[in-house]
Amino acid sequence: MEAMSPRTEPRCRTLSIHVVTWNVASAAPPPDLSDLLQLNNLDLDLDIYVIGLQELNCGIMSLLSDTAFEDPWSSYFMDVLSPLSFVKVSSVRMQGLLLLIFAKYQHLPFIQVLSTKSTPTGLFGYWGNKGGVNIFLKLYGYYVSIINCHLPPHMANNDQRLEHFDRILEMQNFEAQDTPNILDHDLILWFGDMNFRIEDFGLHFVRESIKNQRYSDLWEKDQLSIAKRHDPLLREFQEGSLLFPPTYKFDKNSNNYDTSEKKRKPAWTDRILWRLKRQSQTDFQTPELSAPFALFLRSYVSHMVYTISDHKPVTCTFDLELKPLVSAPLITLLPKGPCTMENDLLISYCLAADFLSSPWDWIGLYKVYIDISDIPETEDQFLLFYYSNNLHSVVGISKPFKIQPFSFLEEDPLDEAQPQI
Repeated sequence: MEAMSPRTEPRCRTLSIHVVTWNVASAAPPPDLSDLLQLNNLDLDLDIYVIGLQELNCGIMSLLSDTAFEDPWSSYFMDVLSPLSFVKVSSVRMQGLLLLIFAKYQHLPFIQVLSTKSTPTGLFGYWGNKGGVNIFLKLYGYYVSIINCHLPPHMANNDQRLEHFDRILEMQNFEAQDTPNILDHDLILWFGDMNFRIEDFGLHFVRESIKNQRYSDLWEKDQLSIAKRHDPLLREFQEGSLLFPPTYKFDKNSNNYDTSEKKRKPAWTDRILWRLKRQSQTDFQTPELSAPFALFLRSYVSHMVYTISDHKPVTCTFDLELKPLVSAPLITLLPKGPCTMENDLLISYCLAADFLSSPWDWIGLYKVYIDISDIPETEDQFLLFYYSNNLHSVVGISKPFKIQPFSFLEEDPLDEAQPQI
């Protein structure tokens, strides 16, 4: 072990982030989520998936099963994303609320999960059927908070929705003394079933506006848009233009708006917001604090193809441009010598000078998922991961390398190379 060499000046980089929010109404995952995850979009090279679900099945038997095993939605996303080199970074669940973060494995040494938190707001703050779940992390040295929420329903409960929004925000306090307040985090991603409705306009006018794709006629009476005009803090949260049909309420297994006796008025209940920290004038004058950090919206859409729920899922794709504050991993790993199945694997690793190791740190060997239809099975590749117990994160990853199934050559007494079987 030795101190690493001085680090070079980091270059700006762009991370592509795909955010999903969906109230799944207790349904199981459908057979194909390619459209939701944009798997067939050749113009996208995604780095991070942020997935927030509401109203997962939280019956007693389901919760007991999910405690012992991975819930069906998490398992589904892992099965789909793992072959694409994504690793589940963190997850948090509170009854029907689930928040998942996946990232390409090469980003793991630069993602440190600092905490996860659940904030129940149902039944006077004691029941988790409503509320928010949060994952707080450092991404290339920047503070990022991600919140998935489910706010109170019904047209008349708008004040209660705004009160719960404020309560969730106020409860995001963190135990570490050097952790800034959430409003001082570099980026907040906040999404979920916010349940905001369209005021004043009648059912017929709303449906005709949707039918003729005159969505802008409805914006002025959207409760969230109205609240942002009057609340300075809420106004700091940005949102893309609502250029897609309202995502609630549909008859299940169809694209028809509610045909029940209640005939609920369509609304944009499912939203994705973001907030960037505002830099002061002194920040721009200090080189260490003036590193570029900007978020650009590429798309904000709903996905009408899915009919398992009375909500349609909504996704956002962002480009996050940043100048890394952390540009080199805390640990570098390298396998030494030829790697074969029958021999012990010798590993060389180097620690950064400021890294505090622990006797409970460990190094794991993982297989890289590949499409064996394109690459022969004997070409399997592996990675070494260094996990820090103090930081509760992966802090080093090796480059992919191969492990041969057996030694191909063995010298005989006459020093002639012979194949070993």
